Amino acid sequence: MKIQSRFLLTAVVIASLARGVLAAAEDEFAKANQAYGEARYQEAAAGYQELVRSGNWNATVFYNLGNAQYRLGNFGQAILNYERALALDPRHPEADANLRLARDEAHALELRKNSIERYASMGTVKQWSIAAAAGFWVALFMALILTRKRSAARVSLVVLGLAACGVSVFAIVTLENGPSGKALAIVTGKNVTARVATADSAQTVLVLPAGSEIKLLSERGDWIYAELPNDQHGWIPASAAERVRM
Repeated sequence: MKIQSRFLLTAVVIASLARGVLAAAEDEFAKANQAYGEARYQEAAAGYQELVRSGNWNATVFYNLGNAQYRLGNFGQAILNYERALALDPRHPEADANLRLARDEAHALELRKNSIERYASMGTVKQWSIAAAAGFWVALFMALILTRKRSAARVSLVVLGLAACGVSVFAIVTLENGPSGKALAIVTGKNVTARVATADSAQTVLVLPAGSEIKLLSERGDWIYAELPNDQHGWIPASAAERVRM
């Protein structure tokens, strides 16, 4: 009985703390929105950034932070946060529209996608995961039926189910490792120079406008090695780019 009482008391305390944290986050969000509405964009950006630092991640916070950074002329940070909003909500129409606008204004460069990557990007990882699971269970169910009674139609359904599962898994792997996957980063510095080696005196490969996409491949000290939008590779300062996925 005492253990149950302690458990209930702990649950109440945790629930109270959670409500307090949510209330504080909502208050901070409201203050940032008010600052943005009054054209105090620096204050608004700081408020949204504090929410991100405290772990309150959602598409709306990143979208609003992107808008505040856009108003401040920080196109790299604006594009980064629009990308983060879309990573959480791929169907966020305002984030997608503002991302395109910011890219055009910043002349940001994008990574190229091959035909397979474009096909995979027709769905999200979640959608492909559902398709893979559905294909697997259809194939398994029909295979179990085949042990009792075999027919050409059921064999075809097993094959189709396995094919759907395989294609979906391949699409997931492509998305996770492609230009829009976990290694995607955005150049946040202005006119960042990619070089052939980890030295400021090394030969230039490409000058990257703020907001340009790169794919992180490795790190060495204060430098990162990345795939660039011109299908080449180069080293840039680690402080000049941030991953989209946090």
